[in-house]
Amino acid sequence: MNSPWTALAILFTARCAMAFQYQVVAALGPLFMQRHGANLADMGVLIALYMLPGLVFALPGGAIAQKFGDRRIVVLGLTTMIAGGVIMWQGDTWTLQIIGRVLAGTGGVVLNVLMSKMVADWFAGGKLATAMGIFVNSWPVGIALALLILPSIAAAGGLNAAFAVSVFLCIGGFILMTGLYRNPPETASPTSRGGWPKGRILTAILIAGSVWGFYNGALIMIFAFGPTLLVERGAGLTEASGISALVLWLTAISIPVGGILGDRFGRPHTVLMVGLAAFATTFALALFSPTIPVFILMGLVCGLPAGPIMALPAGILPPATRALGMGLFFTIYYLWMVLTPIVTGAASEWMGSADAAFVLGMVMLGLTAAGTLILKHPRMSQS
Repeated sequence: MNSPWTALAILFTARCAMAFQYQVVAALGPLFMQRHGANLADMGVLIALYMLPGLVFALPGGAIAQKFGDRRIVVLGLTTMIAGGVIMWQGDTWTLQIIGRVLAGTGGVVLNVLMSKMVADWFAGGKLATAMGIFVNSWPVGIALALLILPSIAAAGGLNAAFAVSVFLCIGGFILMTGLYRNPPETASPTSRGGWPKGRILTAILIAGSVWGFYNGALIMIFAFGPTLLVERGAGLTEASGISALVLWLTAISIPVGGILGDRFGRPHTVLMVGLAAFATTFALALFSPTIPVFILMGLVCGLPAGPIMALPAGILPPATRALGMGLFFTIYYLWMVLTPIVTGAASEWMGSADAAFVLGMVMLGLTAAGTLILKHPRMSQS
């Protein structure tokens, strides 16, 4: 296998299975609360636990892969995801749900950190922005699939059936990585140890990680708490999940569009800022009028900033610091991904409504814009 696009398709599919697994809890939140006697705050913690291992494993992940090889470590990550999924599938206590969620998330960390690097390795010669835009899409596509089909599966076979589907998808990703995927020729063997970012480069990559974390935190509000908000407004669970899934299918279109527009016109920063403003506006509209047209508009604009944001680390990190720099980038990203659902779940419980999630979504988009402006400051760009 020597085609970058074939490699991208395999990486996309495996990460799509990870997104599907991540979304099982949020897509079926009411059923979890009914079975385990949990509340919105508990659900926020369970959602966040998938990202918690990133605080520990994101930074050393690149160094570990340098020693043993990217593909081997990704296969190990998929194995861990399968094990965690099986524990949640078979476990009937809240403790086992927590253990399985953390274990699955540990494997997910490996995929998130290393697969981004693997895409960059394959497309270092050109079309990296386009490839990254496609790769990033695996997340909303996997989540949209979960929102679309999991409620129906759970209605027919219960939570266990939904967990089984998630585990089998992870097994499919495992088969693809072990049976078809190969490293690009120039990186077929483990690479040498890289250096540590310093000075302005270190500051810039930490800010970029926060930008990516805040932006994804806002996206989480749609698919983690959007279904609950819609149910509060009178929609059924299947209808609410379907509307949230529609947003994410449209996001899968708007993400590559944002990258293409930024590259074609040479104004990725403009696309980023306009996309953030439009996304925040749709949050406000959804609070006052949670209708299908509003959520369609949300899907058409919320993905525009993703490509330009993911291009930030490549513009900050020189090759010698890329491995550890990306580990730092994802460590900060995971920090915010852990905190966001916990804070949002607690705020929603305190307010007695999931409306708090969309309010916090607007706040996080404002922080995303602020971080981007700092990175564009002349003194920072000299890094």
